[in-house]
Amino acid sequence: MKRTLLAAAALIAAAQPIAAQQVLNLRDADVRAFIQDAARVTGRNFVIDPRVQGKVSVVTDRALSKSEYFELFLSTVRANSLVAVPLTGGAFRIQPIEGAATIPGRIGSAGVSANNFVTDVIRLRSIDAQAALDSLRPLASPQGSITANRNANSLIIADYADNIRRMRMLVGQLDRDNSNTRLVPLKNAGAREIASALTQLIGSGGTGQGGAPTGVSVVAVDSGNALLIRGDASGVARMTALAEDLDRRAANASEIRVIFLEYADAAKLLPVLQQLVGQAPDVAATSATTGSAAAAPSAAPAAAPVATPASRSTTGSIVTRYEGANAIIIAGPADVQRTLGEVIRQLDTRRDQVLVEAIIVEISNDAARKLGVQFLLGGKPGSNIPFAATNYSNAAPNILTVAGAIGARELSTTTTTVNGTTTTTTQNTEISDQLAEAAVSSILNAGGGFAGFADKIGKNAIFGAIINAVQSDTKSNILSTPSVLTLDNQEAKLLVGQEIPITTGQALSNNFDNQFRTVQRQNVGVQLEVKPQINAGGAIKLFLKQEVSSIAGPVTNGSADLILNKRQIETTVTVDDGDIIALGGLLDDNERRTIERIPLLSDIPGLGELFKSRSRSHVKTNLMVFIRPTILRSRQDSERLAAQRYGYIRGEQVRFGKPGEEPSIDELVRDYMGATAPVAPPPPAATAAPAGPPEIITPSVTTSSQVVRPVDVQPSKKPKQ
Repeated sequence: MKRTLLAAAALIAAAQPIAAQQVLNLRDADVRAFIQDAARVTGRNFVIDPRVQGKVSVVTDRALSKSEYFELFLSTVRANSLVAVPLTGGAFRIQPIEGAATIPGRIGSAGVSANNFVTDVIRLRSIDAQAALDSLRPLASPQGSITANRNANSLIIADYADNIRRMRMLVGQLDRDNSNTRLVPLKNAGAREIASALTQLIGSGGTGQGGAPTGVSVVAVDSGNALLIRGDASGVARMTALAEDLDRRAANASEIRVIFLEYADAAKLLPVLQQLVGQAPDVAATSATTGSAAAAPSAAPAAAPVATPASRSTTGSIVTRYEGANAIIIAGPADVQRTLGEVIRQLDTRRDQVLVEAIIVEISNDAARKLGVQFLLGGKPGSNIPFAATNYSNAAPNILTVAGAIGARELSTTTTTVNGTTTTTTQNTEISDQLAEAAVSSILNAGGGFAGFADKIGKNAIFGAIINAVQSDTKSNILSTPSVLTLDNQEAKLLVGQEIPITTGQALSNNFDNQFRTVQRQNVGVQLEVKPQINAGGAIKLFLKQEVSSIAGPVTNGSADLILNKRQIETTVTVDDGDIIALGGLLDDNERRTIERIPLLSDIPGLGELFKSRSRSHVKTNLMVFIRPTILRSRQDSERLAAQRYGYIRGEQVRFGKPGEEPSIDELVRDYMGATAPVAPPPPAATAAPAGPPEIITPSVTTSSQVVRPVDVQPSKKPKQ
């Protein structure tokens, strides 16, 4: 019995390794069935892409273990243009090789084989990522992908695991810092000038002075007037010798140097350079800088410069300018030329521009209502009839003005009859004409509705009355949007309006034959004066003056003096780039009620309204000014602004023009300027969105991806030959 048990145990022990091994003999088998068998044998999960199709053939001459079976499975998949990408949780995605680089998978994942398609990151310490990319690109598989990340100085590789291991070993051998660094101080030449010459020599690949090493970099240190040279030992030595040789030659260079300016103004820069070398600034340059032509004769002598070590070492140096070419001329030792050249380099830079846009909004509502009754009672001279009238300042036309004109005309006209002949004589016509003109002006200036009548009472009395009523409601919405573009720290002005004459003086001689009048022109309209100053943090300091003015009319009827409406803001504010601020404004609500009446008579109920004049006015004004500064730092910003404004004007012309007719602004730009219309630069290329995760669907869905799960492993029978 004991022997029987031992024999059974031995048979079971001998059968276990045989059951764990498999023999493959597949001829044009379906790839999906092959993956199904692999899941059963290896105990792994596989996600099959719907695009996986085809036949496979695999033949082995001996039984394989699970690990050997899995490696053979991955090699077969790879040979049929398929990849097994490791997924989270130990599963694998089987898909075509196209697009496999977009599927995440780390080389350090558990169970990753050499035939898995994975993604890895290789960080570099010494060599540049772009240089490493150029070296490794030929080693990648046709389906692989290598990308250089310049910011992190690293490589992102998506390829087969065995190929990534090989490239990682090569990078480890290349990524070693064997370069030397040397600091070369300069005494005579400028660091930037020498660095620029050496950099051009390295970039051109020339071989002058012993050859230009391509693996050497040169950096100028302005603070210490020195060079930092880095590269291999031989290249650093050759570049150091060249730099020292150029520095020695600079000591014997010419003592006169001409520097042509690109952006700065030589007239404004010259006084600064002259003060640095202890030279009295030129009077002409100083007056040109301040912009005052009259300042030159009265300019006081320039004060002597303060004695400093720098000024004592630059004795004898002369700095002047050539106006025709906007150039600075320096006569002096080499160290003075180098110092002033460095100052010019830092100051002669392209300044940013600032677009200042203003929005001026004024909304007003003016409502008025008037009602009044005027009457007049009078008689002819000698009739002993009393004179009575009512007159109100808020009523028009004025009854006394009209009655005065009629009365003056009657009194100045005399009618006589001699021998049956009637003669009419008019006296004091000048006074009569003036009163008639005043009456006509009073009637013409009346508003609303008015009615009147006049009649005789008996033979010597006259009675007249005027009733006037007016109601007005005026609403206005004024919107102005001035804008101006200027350089940083440069004043700019904008005026859209008119110049009107304003009388400032008038004189007459004793006999009124030599009269004259002095007139001054004054701007009326929308004015914008601004001086922006960009701070280091990007904020903008604005020195701003905004004015909106208009003509309200003459002071009085018949007067040449004018009344001007003016709204003005003068201030200094700090605004961030592109922000809109409320610069200032006015909210005014003015209501006025006036009643004029005759005492006692106006208190009579009902009848008293004939002895009153009422007026009511309500004026409401809302005035606001908004400012928005925008910094234009590049050419693209300027092109974008020009295209935006051009497109707006063109759109307005299209909207108000005839259908199908070319806008006139396009015709002018094409025919008159011979240019093309402004077009905004294209936006930066959008980064392609990363591919989404693979779609995983349970085996119950037959029309999508198939998930194959492991089943109990059974020993396979030896296929029949």
